[in-house]
Parts: sequence; structure tokens; C-alpha cells
Amino acid sequence: MSEMLTHSAFDPHAFLTRLERGQRPSKYRAGEVVFSQGDAADSVFYIQHGKVKLTVSTESGREAVVAILGENSFFGEGSLLEQPVRLATATAITNCTLDRIGRSAMLRALHEEVAFSEAFIAHLLARNSRADADLVDHLLNSSEKRLARALLLLANFGKEGRPEPITAKISQQTLAELVGTTRSRVSFFMNKFRKLGFIEYNGHLKVHSSLLTVLLRD
Repeated sequence: MSEMLTHSAFDPHAFLTRLERGQRPSKYRAGEVVFSQGDAADSVFYIQHGKVKLTVSTESGREAVVAILGENSFFGEGSLLEQPVRLATATAITNCTLDRIGRSAMLRALHEEVAFSEAFIAHLLARNSRADADLVDHLLNSSEKRLARALLLLANFGKEGRPEPITAKISQQTLAELVGTTRSRVSFFMNKFRKLGFIEYNGHLKVHSSLLTVLLRD
């Protein structure tokens, strides 16, 4: 789910454009793979527009969604640790505009540009904190609560005080992989949330703040 990179009076995209000497952003259509698990890890990506999901899969074919990222997020940062291959697959779930930054250029920028370095570190800390919260969620909460939390996060609940419509077409199968349950269970809970007035379907999925009550139950 999305972690925004923000820094007052600092524009990451403008900086990255200068860094890559005017290299044009890459366009990806919904469903298009940005990179695959096992590909060479040689760059970092920054999301200008759209949403990207990160998935991991096993040799037996099992797959799990580990994150859904939105605008102003970085991904692929494992390449900075000299990680030889990608540990996940990145796929556009909406039409996306992405900046691609080569490993050497990214490392140079982190050493030389203080504002960029501070913003990137803040992004990594937010991602790490979110990963910790996701682990606790999976260990302690029911699949119903995990789904409610995922929907609220996808709707950016807490960032501007009220949830936003989820404009990306995120399938129930993707939600199931994200929260660690089956598609049939997701369908059951989505219908339950709709009947209770917690969510609406009207072309796009709309999440109401009242969904928070699911998380507050004992």
C-alpha cells in the first residue's frame, strides 16, 4: 500500500529529471510488469502517477502481494544494497508514469544532495514502520480486520482526515493476496461491509470512515 515521499520545498521528480540528464519518464499500462522477481537489480523507480503492486511467488506457484504503492513512492531500493536480483515482481495496477534511476546515479545523489537524502531516508523509515505494522496485523488480527485495514490504507485514511475513493481497479484476488486469505472470504466481507454501509460501489470503490469500527472491535 502507498507510502508518500514528501519534503517541504523539494520536488523529487524535478530533481530526478536533472539527475538523469533529462531522461523521459517511462509509461506503463495497467497490468504491465515493470520488473520480475529474479531480474537483475540495477535501478530504483519513483512513481509520478499511478499505483504499483509488489508480489512475491514461490516455485510451486503461490503468490502474495507484499505492498501496493502510490504516487511519490520509491520501489526497487534493494538494488542500492548490491542485491543482485529482484526479490519481488512489480506490476502496474493502473496506468503509471515512473522515473527510473540507475544504481550509481542514485547512490551519487544520496551522497551529494542533502534534501534528497533526507526525503529518501524518511521514505524508507515510513516503509519500515509500515512493514512492522503489517506483520503485527497478520499475526494478531482476523482476516476481516486485515481487509478493513487494507481498504482504509488504500483509501489514504488518516492522511487528509477522511478516506478517498479507491480509483484503481483492485481485484478481490489481489485483496486476498494482500491480506492473506481466500478470494471467497474477501467477497463475503466486502458484501458484509457494503450492507453495513461501510463501503460503496459506484463505478469506483468508496470507503467510509465508519469502516474503522471493524478495527476497534475486541
